Amino acid sequence: MAELTGKGQFKDSSKTVVKEGSKLLILLYPFNSDTNRKIQQMRQAYVKKFQQESVLRVDEQSCVSF
Repeated sequence: MAELTGKGQFKDSSKTVVKEGSKLLILLYPFNSDTNRKIQQMRQAYVKKFQQESVLRVDEQSCVSF
């Protein structure tokens, strides 16, 4: 897991552009129903804790080796 800090902006539900600090979390995981459910739970917890309207999720298949 890696976490990067940045500056982001978005339009809220009232079409106002909001600028704020952002976090990018990179997870490498086996894509299956169990991990998918756990990631969705993490997103929901983040939305609730930080009063967000949404939390972006992007899934991409990768081949990694260490």
